[in-house]
Amino acid sequence: MKPIDVVILTDNRYTNPVERNEYINNVLLEDQLVQDALEAAGLQVKRLAWDDVNFDWNTTKYALFRTTWDYFDRFDEFSKWLTKVSQETILLNSAKMIHWNIDKHYLQDLANNGVATVPTYFIEKGDTRSLAEIHQELSWEETVLKPCVSGAGRHTYKLNSTTISEHETVHKSLIAEEAMMLQPFMNQIVSKGEVSLVIINGTYTHSILKKAKKGDFRVQDDFGGSLHEYTPSPTEIEFAEKAIRACIEMPMYARVDIIWDNENKLAISELELIEPELWFRFNKDAATQLANAIGTLLKK
Repeated sequence: MKPIDVVILTDNRYTNPVERNEYINNVLLEDQLVQDALEAAGLQVKRLAWDDVNFDWNTTKYALFRTTWDYFDRFDEFSKWLTKVSQETILLNSAKMIHWNIDKHYLQDLANNGVATVPTYFIEKGDTRSLAEIHQELSWEETVLKPCVSGAGRHTYKLNSTTISEHETVHKSLIAEEAMMLQPFMNQIVSKGEVSLVIINGTYTHSILKKAKKGDFRVQDDFGGSLHEYTPSPTEIEFAEKAIRACIEMPMYARVDIIWDNENKLAISELELIEPELWFRFNKDAATQLANAIGTLLKK
């Protein structure tokens, strides 16, 4: 049996799902497109849940994070697994990159490196101030509150003077266990949406525009958000590639989420380097570019 070159990582919900819907079908399609591209590049590939207890991670050269979309709900378990597996195989993106990107404090690093980001105030674990007190200190009237380690819109709340009080209890319970972040609400997330630019091995490949459903501000499809094909301007592409160059190392793949701030300037809302949805179904060539880049690594 030939050694495995790449294991595509998913979570156990998506290894052999019994129930199927559009969401799960897209998960399976995206992973299949990556597997097809890797195999077309001559690589031996296997697809597994990241927490598969029966697999010897020493037997694969690389482990490629794709649809591990339960890690933030099982963060302690995932962190221990990450420490162990990073000593047994090479992770893509690297363990160093994952540890940096998994916590949204990285936004401060980007800002310090000259990349425009959405203004962010970090509320550290154990902070006993109320949301009302923090808002008064910042003089921010309309904000978004979310955890520093999160995904899929988990505990993401839009706050203003009339809704702060009803979120004090949930904030108090969350801040006792984890750091939170507060950002001024960017109005154009509703009117224009959020653009995700995909960067493979440092080079832009394609984009998606995400728009929230009417009456909401969250663009994730978990909350009814919609996807639209999008052609970015050269300025937007350069902005995204600059953000990637400001990372602690060059990622193999990245998704740069950008919005227009309240002054109509580009700003990074998030930089997704762990397991971002990359929408290969909208650009299959991007999967080929990813596979070729991994194939080049294997030859070194």
